[in-house]
Amino acid sequence: MSRCHPEHKTPHVATVVTGIFGALVAGLFPLDALADLISIGILLAFAVVCAGVLILRYTRPEHPRPFRVPFAPVTCTLGTILCLGTSFFLSDGTWIRLAIWTVLGFAIYGFYGYWHSRLHTAGRTSASEVADPIK
Repeated sequence: MSRCHPEHKTPHVATVVTGIFGALVAGLFPLDALADLISIGILLAFAVVCAGVLILRYTRPEHPRPFRVPFAPVTCTLGTILCLGTSFFLSDGTWIRLAIWTVLGFAIYGFYGYWHSRLHTAGRTSASEVADPIK
């Protein structure tokens, strides 16, 4: 997935796989359900970003910032409230699909992270070296 095209320097494999996956999802599910899922996903992402900017202002004030948010406490608070408030107007079915999608995403992330973590890989390497010290 991380291979880049030798001439264009783009992640062509990831682009094709993502495009095929997106086409399959678009072909299998109703458009209104997908539109609601996209809406709730974007609204929650914006809410998290707004809250994150505000939290970082107070927890890491020394951290360099390439740009400033005008009236950060007000802007971030209103952004979070408006995004969350707007998402509450979406249907119950959208929230259920979001919960299922989130659990599925965390499961994939957890299993992938467990098997590909540096700590897990280091544990396997050191255990194999102990089992066969001649290597």
